Amino acid sequence: MSRGRPREFDRTDALNKAMKLFWQKGYTATSMNDLYGTMGIKSPSLYAAFGSKEDLYDEVLQHYETCVAPHIWGGMESEPSPKKAIAQWLERSAETLTRSDLPHGCMVTLSAVASEGNERLGARVQQLRNSGYELLKARLSEALQRGELPLSTDIDALTRLYVSIQQGMSIQARDGASRETLLGIARMAMGLWPA
Repeated sequence: MSRGRPREFDRTDALNKAMKLFWQKGYTATSMNDLYGTMGIKSPSLYAAFGSKEDLYDEVLQHYETCVAPHIWGGMESEPSPKKAIAQWLERSAETLTRSDLPHGCMVTLSAVASEGNERLGARVQQLRNSGYELLKARLSEALQRGELPLSTDIDALTRLYVSIQQGMSIQARDGASRETLLGIARMAMGLWPA
């Protein structure tokens, strides 16, 4: 029985390299030649392993959600206090968005793939953004129920406020803001918590 040729590359390593490239350049600006060079994979092997550029980007998004997103969102569900969970989420964002071993900012926040003409990938990115929004909204709703927020609090507006701050931190990180600057924003953002 023929087994075929073994892969000549490590899939996780290849995904890490592709993730950083897409994250830095964006979907459209990343060429197949860029991917071949960065991943160290020749054209036939890349297509055999990952399919199209579109399929590779989709797998890279999954890889990002598994490898990077937990550094930002870890503890959001397990921290007993919703207020503390949100404070930690903003602090973790400041730290992760400015890591020296990754492109600065958030790959999902910075992705413009929908406006670049790819509806399927655009919908995937929007789904990832929405899942973060829904998790944050659930914790704020819990804070309301526990008396950590006034009953008059507009939970939808407060959720969008905190999401907007965190997304703004991502853009600031991409533009060169330091970790200390972003941590200052995170602390000030918690000062907006309704009394």
